[in-house]
Amino acid sequence: MRSPGRAAAAIEILDQILAGAPAEKALIAWGRASRFAGSKDRAAVRDLVFDALRQRRSALAMAGAGGRAGPDAAAASGRALVLGVLRLRGENIGLWFDGSDHAPAPLSESETPRSAEGAEAFDIPDWLELPLREALGADFVPVMAAMRLRAPVILRVNTARISRGAAIVALAAEGIETVPHPLAATALEARSGQRLIASGRVFADGLVELQDAASQAVVLGLPLKDGMKVLDLCAGGGGKTLAMGAMARLALTAHDASPRRMEDLKTRAARAGLQVRLSARPEEAAPYDLVLTDVPCSGSGSWRRDPEGKWQLTPERLGALTHLQAEILDRAAAMTVPGGWLAYATCSFLRAENEDQVEAFLARHTGWTLASSRRYGPLEGGDGFFSALLSRA
Repeated sequence: MRSPGRAAAAIEILDQILAGAPAEKALIAWGRASRFAGSKDRAAVRDLVFDALRQRRSALAMAGAGGRAGPDAAAASGRALVLGVLRLRGENIGLWFDGSDHAPAPLSESETPRSAEGAEAFDIPDWLELPLREALGADFVPVMAAMRLRAPVILRVNTARISRGAAIVALAAEGIETVPHPLAATALEARSGQRLIASGRVFADGLVELQDAASQAVVLGLPLKDGMKVLDLCAGGGGKTLAMGAMARLALTAHDASPRRMEDLKTRAARAGLQVRLSARPEEAAPYDLVLTDVPCSGSGSWRRDPEGKWQLTPERLGALTHLQAEILDRAAAMTVPGGWLAYATCSFLRAENEDQVEAFLARHTGWTLASSRRYGPLEGGDGFFSALLSRA
């Protein structure tokens, strides 16, 4: 495919996403219908689509669409998003919009770039600018700039079975170049060969897993010891469950409100050499020495990986999430043994989901103290995470 064909494909996919289709579903459907597209074409189209979603508002401005006078949604189109992203990249637009067969039509006079203003320039909804500024302080501008870019590919080394140095060598033998990541002693950043990871033996043998560096750092900060009884209350796919199991010999239980999210956990645990008990009613085996609650949240810290979530978040949705987070904390507290630990984590920058939640929990529950808390972010090379460790007297 030439550049015009890639632009046309990205426009088609983005129009489907704007009409309500999930991004991954739209990309898969296009790939199945476009057998002529090679692996480099598919990767280039995917990058165009996700860059457009990450940089949606500034891209529309660069395309001459949207604006402070009206809602961006009314002006959004796949064509405007692709045009804007290509201008943000500094591409020669005439080579992409040339009007040839299977190419976008040449530009019109109305598609003149303009300057992005206010929250547009940071590619966030207007209503989120103030709470993000309050949460990030002096880091607001550089963090928002980082969140407009693609996230690095990070691996977690299963140090129960292989050292980080040995993993680097083993991955290199498969054509995957990695370097140690400073945020976590188990983390590697893939510099090249990223698309080979999932098909390689190092991954298939459970020696490495895909996991963000900040997510790994959250687990490394837990006071885990051999013999502890541990519950991952919001396990999802089980990334943190497996990371905990690599740190110590634990009696691990995993639960999620949507059991389907844990479908692959048994297989992944076996691959990693671990045993994990999946439970629909974790209260039946309570109490636990440590309960980890990686709660449902806005996902503002992971917008690089899930840019759709940025545009789907509303004040009402955020309010519902904070209510659910408080309920999960209360449930976890009831299952924690006296003298035990409750770990709270979000992939969010917002105080309403982080410090405010912890303060409200401590106000509701006597006998609990805050042992530590920490924020992580893209300026350290990871996703935006918050973690708090609470101890029960």
